[in-house]
Amino acid sequence: MASLYTLTISVLFSLALCSLVALSKANLLNDIDITWGDQRGKILNGGQLLTLSLDKFSGSGFQSKNEYLLGRVDMQIKLVAGNSAGTLSSQGPTHDEIDFEFLGNVSGDPYVLHTNVFSQGKGNREQQFYLWFDPTKAFHTYSIVWNKQRIIFMVDNIPIRVFNNLETMGVPFPNKQPMRLYSSLWNADDWATRGGLVKTDWSKAPFTAYYRNFNANACVWKGSGTSCDSSKAAAAGGFQAGAWQTQSLDSNGRNRLRWVQKKFMIYNYCTDVKRFPQGLPIECKRSRFL
Repeated sequence: MASLYTLTISVLFSLALCSLVALSKANLLNDIDITWGDQRGKILNGGQLLTLSLDKFSGSGFQSKNEYLLGRVDMQIKLVAGNSAGTLSSQGPTHDEIDFEFLGNVSGDPYVLHTNVFSQGKGNREQQFYLWFDPTKAFHTYSIVWNKQRIIFMVDNIPIRVFNNLETMGVPFPNKQPMRLYSSLWNADDWATRGGLVKTDWSKAPFTAYYRNFNANACVWKGSGTSCDSSKAAAAGGFQAGAWQTQSLDSNGRNRLRWVQKKFMIYNYCTDVKRFPQGLPIECKRSRFL
């Protein structure tokens, strides 16, 4: 009865410097490469819409053409409707990662939005949420603000999670390697929905997710450094042009974050004492609302 797939949207590190700040928007043909799936991933409508599909034989995926070192990335997504058990959408592969993952459901059950932060190969910082809307009915905007001080996860511009830079306390923070945006739609029925108890109903295939309005207001990386830190970029208003580089939460943002975490958070690694019998991670001792 259920359909299992994983939708992955990942920001991950790899090496690549472009001059100035990149502000890319709207045309996916200029910003995105379909990387796998044998025609199951498509860019349509002159670059205004991207689709990823999954069937019994393969999923599909894409990545951004550019790599970024700090910035704000937004993408509008409409998830697979109906039975989507086993689906997962995540940000990032195996090194430094900032992850948005959408865990699929059985019809009538809500999606689970899974977030994680990896730095220097260390993750285990999961927080999970239900959404306060049906993400299959319309497009919604999923955003990551990534600056030197913090990472902010947002849905429709509402903050759902903040991960602060606590390197001074010995907590690794991803700020030294550039990242690329990745997304994939793949079968994860061995674990994603109810621990793998719910399997994919392939009679409902193909499963399709929709993307549009990719926006990267970020410093592009291409080799050995980022020009956002250069005097040339500063003179051109490059790095200074983006509010993201010092973005934090004001009182309204903190109130919205509290609302989301009180009403919709279903898992927080910082409260899982059974998982960490030797003591919770250091960052869990600091307020998550700052």
